[in-house]
Amino acid sequence: MKLLDTLHRWTGGLIGLVLALLGLSGTILLYEHLWIGVPGTGDPLRGDLATVTAATEKLMAAQGAQGIIYADERFGLHQLRLAEGAGAYASQSGEIVTRWASQWERPELWLFDFHHHLFAGDNGEWVIGVAGLAGLFFAISGVILWWRTRRTFQLRLWPKRMSRPSVLMHHRDLGIVAAPLLLISIVTGTMMIFRPFALGVVAPFGSPAETAKALDLPKYMGGPLAEKPDYTAMLTKAHRRFPDAEFRILSLPRKDGDPISLRMKQPAEWLPNGRTTLWFDAATGDVLGARDALAMPPGAQAFNMAFPLHASRVGGWAWRSLLTVSGLSLTLLGSLAVWTFWFRRPKTAKRAAKKTALASA
Repeated sequence: MKLLDTLHRWTGGLIGLVLALLGLSGTILLYEHLWIGVPGTGDPLRGDLATVTAATEKLMAAQGAQGIIYADERFGLHQLRLAEGAGAYASQSGEIVTRWASQWERPELWLFDFHHHLFAGDNGEWVIGVAGLAGLFFAISGVILWWRTRRTFQLRLWPKRMSRPSVLMHHRDLGIVAAPLLLISIVTGTMMIFRPFALGVVAPFGSPAETAKALDLPKYMGGPLAEKPDYTAMLTKAHRRFPDAEFRILSLPRKDGDPISLRMKQPAEWLPNGRTTLWFDAATGDVLGARDALAMPPGAQAFNMAFPLHASRVGGWAWRSLLTVSGLSLTLLGSLAVWTFWFRRPKTAKRAAKKTALASA
């Protein structure tokens, strides 16, 4: 227990601030559709084929257009992706509402980048993944350590005093209450970064090898991007193939030979942008292949539920409220763990550290 307690304290002291910032940024992002101050965010969804194709043709004619994230029931504007990180929000009729030259002009974009990449791309993802694994250990070890002090349990939203003993008691008791929600948030978040970890989590639902194969994107090759792709024809083919599905993300190829991809969301899918996908030859618009998300193996479908659970895209206000508790608890637990570890250490620990420093001098 002493070793576990030491590891728990050091874990909190070293990665607590990262977990706290992830918890706070994640909580804010749960409500981004409510605080993005752009006209039209609350417009009702018009997902009929004619309206979507007309808007697509209009928006994709813009200089540097690379793709569209289509409006949905929660957010009533299309997001146009442009070159070099630029973009725009547009009404569902294809009229540009606002533009930006980089993500730093839109708080929802740079906050999302921080929460997912720490502003550091793939390297940031690795840091977040490691922090997620450490956070998993932090939560589990905290539950084990709490058991010894269970008879002194007293839930408080804030420590009674800002002394080390009071903060530690508050930390333990708040941690045990929030532990189930923290585990869900940490596990689902880490699943989206570390594929081996995700395959282990969904292993009870099916073969990890079969799941991994289903999640990997197929390789399709076609001709170079046509000067004026016929988006209306492509969207019509997609609608004919999956008539009940919503259009979610249209993406142009990144290099010659890559296909145009279109993600769709069927009613039974939890993932907000769906995993149902069609690939079109960029030169001719012919369908190269399609993936029905509802026909994927059970393990892959279980994996597809991670993000909706993590981002509160299912469960309505009840689940969003619970995730808010989880995010704010992680913020409080992580920040106070760092504060007590580095600035409220026991005097005996400080003396021992001083002796060690003098001995090595």
